[in-house]
Amino acid sequence: MRVLIISDIHGNLNALNAILKKAAECEIDGCAILGDLIDYGMRSNETVSAVKSLPFPVLCNIYGNHERAIINADYERFSSERGRDSARYTRSVLTADTTAYIKTGMTAAGVCEFSVSGKKCLAVHGSLKDVFWKSISPSDIDLSDYSEYDYVFSGHSHLPHFFERYFDADDKRMRNKKKTVFINPGSVGQPRNHNNKAQFAVLDTDTEELTFHKVAYDIAGEQALYCGQVDEFYKTRLEDGI
Repeated sequence: MRVLIISDIHGNLNALNAILKKAAECEIDGCAILGDLIDYGMRSNETVSAVKSLPFPVLCNIYGNHERAIINADYERFSSERGRDSARYTRSVLTADTTAYIKTGMTAAGVCEFSVSGKKCLAVHGSLKDVFWKSISPSDIDLSDYSEYDYVFSGHSHLPHFFERYFDADDKRMRNKKKTVFINPGSVGQPRNHNNKAQFAVLDTDTEELTFHKVAYDIAGEQALYCGQVDEFYKTRLEDGI
């Protein structure tokens, strides 16, 4: 099964459309969506509409910290006033349909278990230490909380990663080890890895092949939609992927 993994679209419809066009070449069987469909970008409503119309099954679609903060009108944990202002603006323009979909079509817990090809998977926006606000990192020393899963998909950091950890297990055939694969696809609409392209990943669960994709999109067209509604920072950062 080939799984499209996407996260952190952030209202950037041009970026989302670009990755969906590229993904159509990959024979996708299902999609894992890891949160933050909305905010920062100017087209949160249109982005949600596009997600509702995806041409393949959605395996999970979880809240990110932006869905949680905006739906609950609780902005205290954003690290800057410009972030709080952006979230307030986004809440003010969400349509009733968008709000209803976020409330009923997404998993508000920000974490979801599911199975693919007999593999036990966990999707979490941040991490089990803090589902919405703390990312998983390859530098984390103790990841034993994830040892029961075959795959752990996460977002939030906007930084792509792939790494494997091997945990002790009572399994002589596998030399008493259990493998967990950790995947972050990077951000579709607000990349922060010094690459301004829209980013996603595709996992083939049969071969364990993982491919990271970086797709050019119309950045200038997306920037042109900003008309002073939010801080210019969210517009200009798109050019450099920061």
